[in-house]
Amino acid sequence: MKAIIYCRVSTDKQTQETSLSRQKEELVLLAKRNDLSIFKIIEEKASGFEIERDGIFEILEDFKEKRAEVLLIQDDTRLGRGNTKIALVHQLIKYDVQIQTINDNGELKLSETDTLVLDIVSVVEEYQRKLHNLKIKRGMNRAIKNGYNPFENLGNTNAGGRIKKEIPIEEIVRLKKMKLTFREIAATLRGFGYDVSKATVHRRYQEHLKDSQEHEFNPVEVN
Repeated sequence: MKAIIYCRVSTDKQTQETSLSRQKEELVLLAKRNDLSIFKIIEEKASGFEIERDGIFEILEDFKEKRAEVLLIQDDTRLGRGNTKIALVHQLIKYDVQIQTINDNGELKLSETDTLVLDIVSVVEEYQRKLHNLKIKRGMNRAIKNGYNPFENLGNTNAGGRIKKEIPIEEIVRLKKMKLTFREIAATLRGFGYDVSKATVHRRYQEHLKDSQEHEFNPVEVN
C-alpha cells in the first residue's frame, strides 16, 4: 500500500524545525515497519486550527484520486485541532483512507467524543442528501401535475448519462408558466440531467425576458 507522510508544526522557531525533522524520521520508520511504500512526504508550518493549508489540499487531492491509501501522522493534532481536525478526519474517512499514527502505533484511535461527533456529522449528511432528493422529486411531481411530460426531455443527456452543459431556456419558461419557483425549476432540471442551480435558472430566465423585450421593441425588418 502507498502512504503519504504528513508533518506539521505551528511556528518557524528552531525548536519546531527540530520537531518537524523528528516527525519525518519517525514516520519513515513507521512506514518501513508496516511495509508501506512512501508515495509522498509533506511538511508544513501552519496552525492546526487553520484548514486552508496547501499541504492539506494536496493530500486530499491525492487521496481523492486514489494515488495513496494510507496517511501517516505523528498524532491526530498534527492533522488539525478542534473542528478542523474533525472535518479533515471525516473527509479522509469518506475517501476510505487509513490513518496511522506514531502515538497509536498503528491505526488512529479516536476518542469517544470525536467518534460521537463524526457519527452525528454522517447522520446529518445523510439527511441532507435525502432532503435534496426529496426537493428534486417534489419539483418533478409538481411539474408533471401541471402538464410537464418528462418523456419529451429524454434527449437532455448523452449516451451513458453524460450531462449536457447547455440549459434549455424553453423548458425554464414552460415550467415558470406552470407557477413553479426557480428553486423547483432547478431541482426538476437536475432530475432530468442538467447540472443547474437556482441562481443560474433565475439568471437565464431574466436574460430571456430582456431579450424578448428588446426583440419586441426592435423588430427585424423584412424586405
